[in-house]
Amino acid sequence: MLQEGFEVASSGIRVGIVQFESGKRPEESLERLRRLLEGARIEADIILLPEYSNITPAMPLDVLRSRVSSVEDDSFLHGIRVMAFEYNTAFMAGVIERGENGCLYSSVVAVSPKDKVRVIYRKRFLFDALGFNESRILCKGDRPLAVVNVKGVRVGAALCFELRFPEIFRAQALCGAQLISVHAAWYRGDLKEEQLMLLARARANENTVYIALVNQYGKLFTGRSMLVDPTAVVTHMLGARWEYREAPIDLDVLREAREKLPLLRIISENDVRIEGLPCRLLNDTF
Repeated sequence: MLQEGFEVASSGIRVGIVQFESGKRPEESLERLRRLLEGARIEADIILLPEYSNITPAMPLDVLRSRVSSVEDDSFLHGIRVMAFEYNTAFMAGVIERGENGCLYSSVVAVSPKDKVRVIYRKRFLFDALGFNESRILCKGDRPLAVVNVKGVRVGAALCFELRFPEIFRAQALCGAQLISVHAAWYRGDLKEEQLMLLARARANENTVYIALVNQYGKLFTGRSMLVDPTAVVTHMLGARWEYREAPIDLDVLREAREKLPLLRIISENDVRIEGLPCRLLNDTF
């Protein structure tokens, strides 16, 4: 069933997309991010960071485990909290975090300008494909999908490989999401950039949502971050370099798309449900 949730009072928000390459320690990643944002004009309501933005997983597992902390103790996230206050904007970052049980998770963490920090989501579908074995490093996520309120816009989240699973996006759209941020570290490979664009556009159009795909760029990862509107138009595309770009999320465009192509209403009227992927609307405002 399509959830209505909190009221939408705004006509939209402005998102900031960060495309960079994380370092081998959280402190190095934070310094790279600071340098990238220093010269930028920050007007975004929320800044989105890629998967693994606090630390690259490209190191021996024992070394990685020794450098990953809990959300409370992570020096990268401490720096994000300071920047959220300085820029008066929320952040949503893909990070590797240590859970209460000692497991490492690929997670999405939201930080508000008022120092609210929350783990929004932990990656459920790990990248065990194309010669990679992410489950050797990470544990499968143990939390429901979630949609948060960013200045009246409902924002969901997914992580990288999950772009290949349309059920995750349909579940969040039915949960009320209008924008879904995809925090990615999309590995290079044959036709990988073409697949990235195809999948992002498909997820946007089949759910009439905005997709903000925020990707790492470097030796291992493709870059090509993008914003896709609900009609599958790529409105903003970042190149093959470190870059910061801002873009508007226009709810009037979204409403018009849903009026012309009422997919979610039709699904709801036919009582179609996504089993096994619970989603919740969080009361938190970022």
